[in-house]
Amino acid sequence: MPKMKTNKSVAKRIKVTGTGKLMRRKPGSGHLRSRKSSSRLRRFRKDQPVSPGFAKIARKMLGL
Repeated sequence: MPKMKTNKSVAKRIKVTGTGKLMRRKPGSGHLRSRKSSSRLRRFRKDQPVSPGFAKIARKMLGL
């Protein structure tokens, strides 16, 4: 049986923690930062856990 291929688009966007949780970046922090308030930009810094529904799909895509 051939090896499973990792979905690279998901692999670039999602990080797996030591405990096995899937973390993602919040959207909206990429560009046009000057018009966004500092409090809004501060909220973008923290990673967010992936929703349980998508986590199941993402694990398959990552080959976990």
